[in-house]
Amino acid sequence: MHGEWLRYAKSTSQISLVFSFKVREDWGSQVNPLCRHDITSPFTPSGNEGYLRNRDVYSQLLSHFLSKCSTDRETDSFKPCGAVQQVSPLVFLTELTYSWIFNEYPSFVKQDTRRFVSQKTGNLYIAKVEPSDVGNYTCVVTNTVTQSRVQGPPTSLVLRNDGIMGEYEPKIEVQFPEVLAVAKGLTVKLECFALGNPVPAITWRRPDGVPFPRKVDVGKSSGVLEIPYFQQEDAGQYECTAENSRGKNTVKGRLSFYASPHLVEKPQDVQKAIDESLLWECKASAKPKPSYRWLKNGEPLESFEDRIQVVNGALSISSLTLSDTGMYQCIAENRHGRVFANAELRVIESNIECLIFVSVLDNGSLRISNITKQDAGLYTCVARNQFGVASSAGTLVVKEPTIITSKATQLDVTVGESVVVPCQVSRDPSLDVKFTWFFNEQLINFGSHGGYFEKVGGASAGDIMIRNIQLRHAGRYTCAVQTKVDSASIATDVVVRGPPDPPLDIKVDEVTETTSFVSWSPGPDNHSPVFAYNIQIRSPFSLGWQAAKTVPESLGGQQLSARVVELSPWVEYEFRVLATNSVGTGEPSKPSQKIRTKDTLPRTTPARVSGGGGSRSELVITWEPVPEELQCGPGFGYVVAFRPLGGQSWMQAAVTSPDASRYIFKNESIPPFSPFHVKVGVYNNKGEGLFGPVTTIYSAEEEPSRAPSRVRAKSLSASEVEVSWKPLPWSTSRTRIMGYELRYWRTKDRPDTASVMRTVGNRTSAVIRGLDPSSTYHIKLKAYNSAGVGPDSVVVNVTTKRPPPSQSPDKVTWNTTDSKLILKWDHVKSLENESEVMGYKVMYKQSRQSRPSVVETNSTSLELSLPVDEDYIIQIKPVSEGGEGSSSKQITIPRIAVAHAIGFAPERKALPVLITVSLYCTVRTFL
Repeated sequence: MHGEWLRYAKSTSQISLVFSFKVREDWGSQVNPLCRHDITSPFTPSGNEGYLRNRDVYSQLLSHFLSKCSTDRETDSFKPCGAVQQVSPLVFLTELTYSWIFNEYPSFVKQDTRRFVSQKTGNLYIAKVEPSDVGNYTCVVTNTVTQSRVQGPPTSLVLRNDGIMGEYEPKIEVQFPEVLAVAKGLTVKLECFALGNPVPAITWRRPDGVPFPRKVDVGKSSGVLEIPYFQQEDAGQYECTAENSRGKNTVKGRLSFYASPHLVEKPQDVQKAIDESLLWECKASAKPKPSYRWLKNGEPLESFEDRIQVVNGALSISSLTLSDTGMYQCIAENRHGRVFANAELRVIESNIECLIFVSVLDNGSLRISNITKQDAGLYTCVARNQFGVASSAGTLVVKEPTIITSKATQLDVTVGESVVVPCQVSRDPSLDVKFTWFFNEQLINFGSHGGYFEKVGGASAGDIMIRNIQLRHAGRYTCAVQTKVDSASIATDVVVRGPPDPPLDIKVDEVTETTSFVSWSPGPDNHSPVFAYNIQIRSPFSLGWQAAKTVPESLGGQQLSARVVELSPWVEYEFRVLATNSVGTGEPSKPSQKIRTKDTLPRTTPARVSGGGGSRSELVITWEPVPEELQCGPGFGYVVAFRPLGGQSWMQAAVTSPDASRYIFKNESIPPFSPFHVKVGVYNNKGEGLFGPVTTIYSAEEEPSRAPSRVRAKSLSASEVEVSWKPLPWSTSRTRIMGYELRYWRTKDRPDTASVMRTVGNRTSAVIRGLDPSSTYHIKLKAYNSAGVGPDSVVVNVTTKRPPPSQSPDKVTWNTTDSKLILKWDHVKSLENESEVMGYKVMYKQSRQSRPSVVETNSTSLELSLPVDEDYIIQIKPVSEGGEGSSSKQITIPRIAVAHAIGFAPERKALPVLITVSLYCTVRTFL
């Protein structure tokens, strides 16, 4: 089904547009994928909001379902969706991604400051529509796990001729929630985008002034603020501002931090003697703080006895008895989740088992196994023999073990994203810790590797961020933690999903005149299944690689061959294939070997067949040569056929050069300017093709046989004269007039050095410019056409006027009174050989304007009604019958803040460099 047409004002720089792609959710996570196009056009007071939903959206993801909408094509009005029929409910177990195809796959809409695709709603926003946006838009939603997708029919955006809208302040259409709770370690993306003219700029900040940490990333369009691996310090208020020259708008939202419980200290299996005491610590980090409870053998631990106490998660039991033996479980929980820790307590009747944990070695050393904090203290070694006793004492300090609290896991990311690989530890605060990272067992040298790796954990955690991750960064990352007394390590596998690698083994066979069969093998899909292939072709005549037309038209992810159609015969082609998955379109394959399609009879005839002109008794036939890629085979040439108008039989001639563009038939019997029917056909080694359409042209005409009459010349100024004449008949049975050729020279020059000027068309006058003043010129003219020129007219003489005054107006003064500007200057006296002054032109403009206004006057003063709160630039020049004279120096009149001001311009003797600083202003204040 075809989408509906959307028409917009021709003044595209003043339009904002929203396409939206909706996935409507019902209870129980059942959803109806639906394309909805919301149109917002601010050139009417009501906003002119309308809605259009695509028809028959068949879903590969849902197997089938459809939505129906209606559009009134006659009135261009948009009706709300009439009905939604849910054929098969679907439960989504993962996130969806949204994208939009522009015109044809695989051309997707690229996001920038003007275009934005919301990953929350699927909407496509265009802040200000431009002519390049005109085309077809198709909405696509992809399931990131199954890689299946829903694709709606295309909807066209075209231009309208009505509707004008000026600039307007930003209107924020996409904004993040006012309050958003974010779990620890997650990546949060805040969206903000605005419509406006000019296109608004989007900026982000935290109102509390806290700068963004280095891990925070702002997208290319500035419409998305990404905070990876969310932590407590990232919580707070965030602000998005959209601003252009017409104003700005701001939205704010607060991110709150929460974390489900995570054990940082848990009980260990222990064996105790009767009457000893037990202390088990159970601690968890969480937001909000967790509560604790204990179970024994799966039942709640009742603390009726004073000897059993639970304080802040720690379990203590004094005076142990045999009945205390059992399996204990600590539960830490808050409203976001819970964690469990198990430990076994064994109570025995004697302490003889201690021999297992403490022993004296043969060399006198003391060995303590399964050490606990109770083992800390002063130890003294005593040695005796027959000669006496010696001793040595030392203190044993027991530290908390270093435990990596981050779980070993697998991270799944997409090319271009940033990801944090965690390495958080629980350790003794008195010990310094060192974090070392390895990638595929090779040490990571931070600061190298192109700047992709960066430590973001600070001193207490070893987290690293991989920015703009690439396919080559997939592998195993190992965090090694070391203190003075112990060490630990954890490995995290990072899987990077990216566009597919290029397809392999491109083969081309079964070549005909216009088709070929192309096959290929799939390349690695980079952890995201390929759902489409695209074939491109290139020939010596194409501008780079072009999309090929194939059968079948759409090539799915399992399609590994296709027939390419609509090729040109006898043309050498190369082929390549591109694969696309949910991440994007990969690099193209290597080009195939070059193949040439088979030859056939030529099908294309020359364009623009015309003719005419030439010498007497000639018939000139012209055409536009057929491009080489359309000649369909070797041995290409033209067959030219012609006959007199009304004739029955055609005369033919072969032109063997494929680059030829004309044929001239000469015969003394051809009458001048007589009509002929002509047509041009084509041929090659396969035979003759078709003839083009019949065109009427004329044989060569005769030169004009008469000269123009009543030639007159009149001086307009010192450098211009006007020549007029009586024209010849425009067309006769033997000739046409194309225009007139004028020749002119001064008395002191030879006629063969005359300047030439030609007119085009049936004109009766012309102005010759660039002449010398006070000079006599001789002028003659003649008619011309395609055959040549006619006889000369009589020669006429004309004398240009004396030159305009060479002196410029001097002693220019000015004064302002309220809103009037009064100018005065001295009269310009012409020299003896110059034209008399007839008046003056005053040119003025505001300093920021480019074109001046002009006022003419016959006196040496002028009063202008101008606002005095602007700077003005003024020039004055005399006017005479010889033309305009020299202009005065540029006068700058500054903006005056008082009611009255007087000033004058420098005289001609002042140096140019002093002009702008020589302008004086006297200010008089009236009480």
